[in-house]
Amino acid sequence: MKNKSKLKPFETALLLALSASLLAGAWASAKGGHIASGLVRLHVVAASDEPAEQAVKLEVRDSVLAYLEPKLEGAGSAREALALLRGELGGIEAAASSAAGGREVRVELGEEYYPTREYEGFSLPAGRYNSLRVVLGEGAGRNWWCIVFPPLCLEAASEEAFAALDGGTRAIISEDSPGVVFKFRVVELWNELLHKLGIE
Repeated sequence: MKNKSKLKPFETALLLALSASLLAGAWASAKGGHIASGLVRLHVVAASDEPAEQAVKLEVRDSVLAYLEPKLEGAGSAREALALLRGELGGIEAAASSAAGGREVRVELGEEYYPTREYEGFSLPAGRYNSLRVVLGEGAGRNWWCIVFPPLCLEAASEEAFAALDGGTRAIISEDSPGVVFKFRVVELWNELLHKLGIE
């Protein structure tokens, strides 16, 4: 007798589901990478959750943003913004220290995992982003984050900066884009899964 090599219905369904998951994951990775490559985020971490430390965090935020605004005016891309930030780390640390009231300040530039974040008119999926990280003291308090390139931290610049994003990025993060909830959720779930598995 010949061995039958036909797949059983449940095996076929399983393979189809696996294939669909892999395709969705590949799409989500591409979209997430596309979004992240065009942005630079700012992350300010307070020393603790004490009200005084949270207030200092906001003062440091304002000082850093005031320092960065003119420095990043000439940046036409995230790559240019990152190059400018690398050359300004000392100045950024000095700006942060001037508002930190003697607290230790650490400034780092690299990639960092961010959770899903809602902004006015758009959302960003969880994932790894280029990040300027400013840590105060023990860095054990609640944090604050925004986008320094394009300059979406400043309300006055937000609309113009959002318009400067390429069409693909605007389409996936904008609340006005058809199907964005589904597409955004796929990117978000995929990036969260990779983060939990430690394989972003």
